[in-house]
Amino acid sequence: MGCSLGSVAKTSERPLGSRKLDEEVNEEYKAIMHFLSNVPLFTRLPPDQHPILASACASRSFEAGRVIIRQGDDGHEFFVIRSGEAEVLVSDPGGRSPEQVATLKACDFFGEQALLRNQPRTATVRAKTAISTLRITREKFQELRLHDRLQFHGRKAVAAGTGKHNTKIRPSPAKSRKAKQFIGEALQANNNLQAIVQLTEPGIQELADAAWMEFVPEGREVIMEGDQEAEYFYIVQQGTFKVLQEAAPGQSAEMAVSRSKSSGSNSRQVATIGVGGSFGELALLYAAPRSATVQAAEDSQVWVIDRNDFKCAISKGADRKIEEYVRYLHRCSLLGPLSQSAMIAVAKAMVEVRFQKDEVIMTQGDPGDTFYVMYEGEVAVIVNGEEQARLLASPSQKTSQPFGERALLKNEPRGATIRVVSGTAMALALDRESFNLLLGPLEDIFERKSRSSCCCLPPWSRPRCCRSGRDVPVASRDSIAKRLGVASPRTHGKRGVRRKDLRRVGLLGCGGFGTVELYEHRDTGASYAMKSLSKGYIVKQGMQESVLTEKFILQMTNSSFLIALHETYNSDQHLCFLLEPALGGELHATYNRRALHGSEKHAKYYIAGVVLAFEHLHERRIIYRDLKPENLMLNDKGHLKVTDMGLSKFVIGKTYTTCGTPDYFAPEMIASTGHTVAVDWWTLGILLFELMTGHPPFEADTHMQVFAKVMKGINKVRFPRDVQGPLQELVKGVLQQEPSMRLPMQKGGVDNLKAHLWFNGFDWKALESMTMQPPYLPVVKSRTDLANFHVSRDALPPQVQYKDDGSGWDKGFASSA
Repeated sequence: MGCSLGSVAKTSERPLGSRKLDEEVNEEYKAIMHFLSNVPLFTRLPPDQHPILASACASRSFEAGRVIIRQGDDGHEFFVIRSGEAEVLVSDPGGRSPEQVATLKACDFFGEQALLRNQPRTATVRAKTAISTLRITREKFQELRLHDRLQFHGRKAVAAGTGKHNTKIRPSPAKSRKAKQFIGEALQANNNLQAIVQLTEPGIQELADAAWMEFVPEGREVIMEGDQEAEYFYIVQQGTFKVLQEAAPGQSAEMAVSRSKSSGSNSRQVATIGVGGSFGELALLYAAPRSATVQAAEDSQVWVIDRNDFKCAISKGADRKIEEYVRYLHRCSLLGPLSQSAMIAVAKAMVEVRFQKDEVIMTQGDPGDTFYVMYEGEVAVIVNGEEQARLLASPSQKTSQPFGERALLKNEPRGATIRVVSGTAMALALDRESFNLLLGPLEDIFERKSRSSCCCLPPWSRPRCCRSGRDVPVASRDSIAKRLGVASPRTHGKRGVRRKDLRRVGLLGCGGFGTVELYEHRDTGASYAMKSLSKGYIVKQGMQESVLTEKFILQMTNSSFLIALHETYNSDQHLCFLLEPALGGELHATYNRRALHGSEKHAKYYIAGVVLAFEHLHERRIIYRDLKPENLMLNDKGHLKVTDMGLSKFVIGKTYTTCGTPDYFAPEMIASTGHTVAVDWWTLGILLFELMTGHPPFEADTHMQVFAKVMKGINKVRFPRDVQGPLQELVKGVLQQEPSMRLPMQKGGVDNLKAHLWFNGFDWKALESMTMQPPYLPVVKSRTDLANFHVSRDALPPQVQYKDDGSGWDKGFASSA
């Protein structure tokens, strides 16, 4: 039976008596609609566009043995199988015979990405029997402007949360040595955990001590697929469990290829977990919906570990490292006046850097602003061209070598050149500005000490200002902002916008924690974007501090490449940010609708805009942590705007919160070893790869599979043929496993990016001054035009009723009524 539009469109030309034929055609049309409604890509189309989509279909049949699409060929057609079977074949890079990874049947589909962009086929699909298909070409799809109407739901960011909604009753954790050994062996046997986290012996012992036992009767579901409150990891002590997943109504060749690389199944029961097995490990990293249901197949017992205990065990390793750093700092006589608490603050602010053999760490005569403590390696000290000494440091011998410490006092020329003579050298680094932000100028500390005539007295006899731990207070966030000179007045832009003067226009977007709506000022006609967060949901997720930090950060920033804040409001149920609107739409949707993936001209412009946004944030000691195309907006002139500071944080040195979008996680974020601004430069590399190819480099079916790929590194990733040369070098330059080796983290900083060969000829000054013509100009007809936004109400985030607990956590949030 044919299914092209032609058979449907000719209905009006048939004789009036052909009712039976008309009914057959109508049934045919319904069948087409049913087939297409099962394709994930087409669920992004509004329902009123489905008939238009059906009109783009044409019938095509293939004989058994016929190759329909071939791996590696450029694709421009999409197929849905109506009847018959096809086999999915994949050849590995070694050129061996193709392996069959799946069989496609009626309602299955392949080639959907070809409708959006030109990219090589990931598999060969060959007719196993005679088959009938529906076929849509990219040209027809775009001719009908269906790509403009696709609703692209962004990837959700994740965060660790606080675990305050923990409701499990914990029995006494006391347990035998045998039980602890069993738990430890199970942790080490979990391949997912081993791939992403370095569990030390002390850490395993901590987790074994924290675990508690629970009885699970037959049939009980320990975790439920889609459950949002996921924070427990389970080890099976006794019994067995079934792992269940909802089966999709149809599958694609792309899905089949992806599944072939993992151990998953497409049936409802996908696995069985027995004694010594474990599950739920993703919950140890952050709060994310469960990916499967796990049900007891018989009466069972499990050991339970929660996220907070896991994070504490991991952080103990970081604490031990800080203690080691403090010992290094005590070798520097210049820091003698610092109290122990100030020493700890300095140790936490220091950043690990790696140098290669023959690399010059500092040059005689150059202005100095960074202090180093080498803890591994050997360097030569050279004065006036002659080697004067060698400095050796070794962790095993617990020796360290400080140099360049006078840079903490003032900007004076370096007295010597320091060159690495070992294979590599590892050091801690701290610049003068970071030190001053934390503790104030070192000269002032000396002056306070020298003014005190009682420093020779025992601690209990000294005045309060001289007592250990109180003489050099660590600065608060607000005082650091003042020292930076960016302590903002209330907001940027216009002041005094009262909420009652605003009129709601429509919905712009939805995030993991709130909605963004367009508002218009009743008197001036000015338009604004209103981001509203449910206070009940904020409290439930333990995100109060994050929301307050978001406001603080927005007040600290003033860049043409960042969305500006106008006002903040506080109602009974919501906290609201009144923001600069960007009516050109999301870059994520723009790239997909306009088929921009692979365009270097577009990628350079948008990547450069992100570089300048990051430069502005990092100067203010702000880590962004949630870069992705969904968080990049275009204004009505096509200029790039970075938005959503919900996961940003003000920090000097390292921070340890696991958060962001999993496809963009850096190795140190996954391993929970602490991260610096270097994590943002990693995400820039992911973004560049995605803009050029249409997908992130470590893409996989599950977050754990993504993380395992990340930990193996970028050198394991196959680059497409159009991502070669300087472009590939730049991607690899920022996707370095070692944070200190990423291009902007090396000597030269952000200029290493700006001067990279891929940016050769790019006019950075024109971009900074906003005089560069954007490569794409969105159509925005008015200040209230919502045409570039297609949002489904299904994407609305949870709204939780808020009851004031009297803590006053939101007091002072509002800048206007």
